[in-house]
Amino acid sequence: MEQEQLIRIETFCVHHQVDHSFIHSLGDSGVIKVINIEGTEFIDSNHLNELEKLARLHYEMDINVEGVEAISYLLNRLQEMHHDLLLLRNRLSQYEPLE
Repeated sequence: MEQEQLIRIETFCVHHQVDHSFIHSLGDSGVIKVINIEGTEFIDSNHLNELEKLARLHYEMDINVEGVEAISYLLNRLQEMHHDLLLLRNRLSQYEPLE
């Protein structure tokens, strides 16, 4: 992983006014992946949108970390199910035209 794709947690926290403990809680529970390089902690920039969304849920809607974890899990499952549904529709359309 190239370092250009990484964002320092410190930078994210200052920019979004987020507490470090929130990021570490999400990292400890496996919701996000915290990358440690030579004592400095980073997050992958590909996950920035998701982390911003989770931070808004926590700080703007006052949802606790456990609730944010549950919402994240459910949203990921919903996305997987949507993907599966699209695959099944595509397979079905080979045999019958969709209305």
